[in-house]
Amino acid sequence: MTQSTASNVKYGERQIAEGELITFPNPRIGRTYEVNITLPEFTCKCPFSGYPDFATIYIAYCPNEKVVELKALKLYINSYRDRYISHEEVINQILDDFVAACDPLKLTIKGDFNPRGNVHTVIEVNHCKDGSSENPSQRKS
Repeated sequence: MTQSTASNVKYGERQIAEGELITFPNPRIGRTYEVNITLPEFTCKCPFSGYPDFATIYIAYCPNEKVVELKALKLYINSYRDRYISHEEVINQILDDFVAACDPLKLTIKGDFNPRGNVHTVIEVNHCKDGSSENPSQRKS
């Protein structure tokens, strides 16, 4: 039996690479309740410098018919660690993927990025199933 080398893909890396948001049926359909999730170890890379960016991601949502499975969410979030993506794009992408996976009644994704070069960024995006949280300037007359 040969010893594992650094070039072999580790099981955790494989799970992250295969990670997708998995859901299960909401056990309390018809009851409005909020789920709050904090992910304090988020990382991605700056698309301009390649430097790592670190953040705490906050997710608050009211489930509709589906609830997001937490281990799948962890693996999905970890899939960003080697991606070159801006703060603005990553938070919007997480919202888009979350909505596609579980179609929540309401959702807020907030990324609180650690300061780098004396700049602290917080990005927050919202979704509401009835569309009431959309930007008024984007509504068609």
